[in-house]
Amino acid sequence: MLPVDLPSTVRDALLAPLVDHHCHGVRRDDLSRAQFELLINEGGSPAPPGTTHFDTPFGAAVRRWCAPVLDLEPHAPPAVYLSRRAELGAAEVNRRLLAGAGVVAFLVDTAPGAEDAEVLTATEMGRHGGAAADELVRIEQIERHVAETAQLAVDYLDGLGEELAARAARAVGLKTVIGALCGLDFDPSRPSRGSVIAAANRRLSDPKQPLTDEIMLRHLLWCAVDVARERGLPVQFHTGFGGSGLDLHRTDPGRLSEFATMLQPLGVPIILLHCYPYHRQAAYLAALYPHVYVDVGLALPHTAAASARVVDELLELAPFHKQLFSTGCHGVAETGYLGALHYRQALGAALASRLASGEWSPDDAARVAHMIGSGNARRVYRL
Repeated sequence: MLPVDLPSTVRDALLAPLVDHHCHGVRRDDLSRAQFELLINEGGSPAPPGTTHFDTPFGAAVRRWCAPVLDLEPHAPPAVYLSRRAELGAAEVNRRLLAGAGVVAFLVDTAPGAEDAEVLTATEMGRHGGAAADELVRIEQIERHVAETAQLAVDYLDGLGEELAARAARAVGLKTVIGALCGLDFDPSRPSRGSVIAAANRRLSDPKQPLTDEIMLRHLLWCAVDVARERGLPVQFHTGFGGSGLDLHRTDPGRLSEFATMLQPLGVPIILLHCYPYHRQAAYLAALYPHVYVDVGLALPHTAAASARVVDELLELAPFHKQLFSTGCHGVAETGYLGALHYRQALGAALASRLASGEWSPDDAARVAHMIGSGNARRVYRL
């Protein structure tokens, strides 16, 4: 799995237990082929007639790397793989793959699907993976719960702050998907009280719909910043690809530079998730701002064999103490297993190249592997 010529100290550092600082619950039920294929495709749509989502980098990696975990030969055909998956049952598949990832702590975004009986809870993710587990609070999920129960704008606005504070007390971080809802090119300033009240009244007229009003989203984000500052928590931003929705170019993390400037005096850490294909822009922000951190989590299982190039490009500029490991695991446990496997392979290849050129010493390489794999997350999330 790793380059054969790595020094033992570097190899040990790469194989050390990881802290997955951003993942989701996976399905606990047995899946049909159609259901499984939807969950390994970020677009959320079936493959065109006569084709399959197994014919993707992710699908090929499932057959190559996950098949042996389920007692199959590498490159098992899709039908054979799914038949074996069904034979073992979802619980055993989840246990094998999550435990096989070598993760010591899962930080779990429990939305969407926090109330879905078919999705593992944070506690269950930890139990299946033989690891600790903590919660990341999705602020837009909090907003929807408050909006659906509030009668008046003042109750709604007061409830947002109260519920965010209550949930944050039990969490290790907050997360926003504002980029997918209105783009990361939003006005970064805190909206005025009058504009917020008007937006709140609009929101309560149809509270069951996803929140897309930019003024209300900005208010929610600043409420989260206030809570994060008070409790010493980081705020995660979903950026780049991952799920269908807004135009990809509006999720470029480089668009957050003005907001990052505003947050710098407050000392609230900003964590840029996924970032691909804008990971170089994210690396620039991490190099520029002391409170900005970056990962390429979800990109790793989906770029699969090419993930070494993604990791190498992140290492071009992002400070090593600003990079974090995550799998972006969601839907099926294969995501978590492949995220960890391709992270180790990709970082191993990058370190081997630097060692071969004499750019780094073995001690340097081992230290960086420990930082990215777990040390940075322990420090930022105060684990």
